[in-house]
Amino acid sequence: MSTLRVLARVVTLSAALPFVAAAAHAQVISLITTPAGTFSNSAASAMAKVVTEKAKIRMTVQAQASSGYEEVEAGTAELTVSNSFDSTFYATGAGEYAGRGPSKLLRHVAAIMPYRVAMHVRADSKIFKISDLKGKRVASGFNAQKTIGRIIAAHLANGGLAYKDVKGIPAPNVFRQAEDFKAGKIDVLFFAMGSPQVKEAAAALGGLRVLDVDASPAAVKRIDDVLPGAYVINVSPSPATDGVTKPTNLIAFDMNLNTSAKVPEDTIYRVTKALYENKKDLMGTFPPFALFDPQMMSKIQIGIEFHPGAIRFYREAGLWPPRAAPSASASAKGADAAKKK
Repeated sequence: MSTLRVLARVVTLSAALPFVAAAAHAQVISLITTPAGTFSNSAASAMAKVVTEKAKIRMTVQAQASSGYEEVEAGTAELTVSNSFDSTFYATGAGEYAGRGPSKLLRHVAAIMPYRVAMHVRADSKIFKISDLKGKRVASGFNAQKTIGRIIAAHLANGGLAYKDVKGIPAPNVFRQAEDFKAGKIDVLFFAMGSPQVKEAAAALGGLRVLDVDASPAAVKRIDDVLPGAYVINVSPSPATDGVTKPTNLIAFDMNLNTSAKVPEDTIYRVTKALYENKKDLMGTFPPFALFDPQMMSKIQIGIEFHPGAIRFYREAGLWPPRAAPSASASAKGADAAKKK
C-alpha cells in the first residue's frame, strides 16, 4: 500500500473517531439538582461523572432552585436528586404539595446516602442546645426553598419550640441565610454537614459549634411529625464535620435519586448498576460518598414506587425485596447508645 494511501486511511480514521466516541455516548440524560456549591449539587456531579464513564450514558447536571419533580414528570429531565421526605410529599400529594394530588409518574431509583443536617452557632455563642434558640433570630420564610423552612421547623420542634417562639428573619433561600449568618443578622446557621458554605462560615467566624439533637423518644417523635422518614444519627469529630467537637446527635434523612415511569427500563438499570459498583470513584470526586452504602440503595421510601429498571438491578444484586427503613425511634436509640460509648 502506498504511503499516500496509508496516510489517507489514517486521516479518515482520525476524523471518524469523534463520531465513534459520540455514538458510544449517544444517549444523554439530565439530572436536576440544587445550585452549585450545595451538598446535593456536589453529589450529583460525582454521580454524573460515574454514570458517564461507567454506564456509557452521558449524564449532565442541571442546577436549579426548584425540586425538579415537575420537569421529570414532564419528560424534560430524566432524574432528580432530592430528600426523602420531600419525595414522599410529592409522591403522595401531601406537605408542600397538598392539593395537587398524588403523583402517578414519580418513581424511586435509589437511596444514595444520608443528608446529615445541623443547626450551627458561632463557637463562642452562648447558645448550647436547640431549646436555647427561644427568642433568638432564626432564618424563616424560604419562599424559594420551602423545604429548608420545614427542616428548621423540625429542629425547633425537637427542642420543644416552634417558629412562633423565635424571631423569624425572612430569607428566600439557604444561601441568603448563610450570608445573613456571616453578617451577624441571625444567630444560627442551618446547613447540611460537609457543605462548602459551612466551611466558609467556620473560616470567616473563627469556628462553629453544632447544636446537639435530643434523642429522647418524645423529641424524636416531634421530628418525625414534621419530617416523615427522618432519623437520628450520631456523628463523631472529623475534618469533614465542622463544628462537631464530641459525639453529637444529628437529624438525617436519605438523599433520593428519583425518575419518571416514562424513562426506559434499561437506562435506569444501567444508572443504578454504575452507582452500585463504583463507590470508590464516587468518593474520589466527592469524599462524603464515604457515607454511601450500596447495600442500602433499595431501602423502602415512604409512598414512592420503585422504577422497573432499578428493580431489575436489585434482583440481580440480591437487594430485592427492598429493605424497610429503620424507625425514627430505633435510630434514635442507636444514636444515643453510640453517644454514650
